[in-house]
Amino acid sequence: MAEFDLTNFTHRLLAETLFYDQEYGLIGSLSLVDVDARREQYIASFMPDDGSFLIEKATAWEDLPEMEDEADVAYALAVDSVEHGTYEVPEVAAESLLDLARTHNLLPSVTVLFEDEEL
Repeated sequence: MAEFDLTNFTHRLLAETLFYDQEYGLIGSLSLVDVDARREQYIASFMPDDGSFLIEKATAWEDLPEMEDEADVAYALAVDSVEHGTYEVPEVAAESLLDLARTHNLLPSVTVLFEDEEL
């Protein structure tokens, strides 16, 4: 049996996170979060309009949340961004996300969106 490969495991998990379920209109979105700054730095998701995988770099954020409830997000969400990259397959987008996370010491956060919500 082959030895466990953490990089391959992580790469595959990131690619699987960027899913699209056409039947239910569900889209997997992955944020890379700067824990020290408590805000999203990159956001990635599938774009149903053209079938691509988009990674955006955050450029502006909402105010930090008050954390009044355990369900509150513990970091500031991006309210504006610029395109970092567009990819044809999730595996290439996942590789870019893994490189960004390593380079900037970022942690992942997964959200499921409905297709009719603003992406």
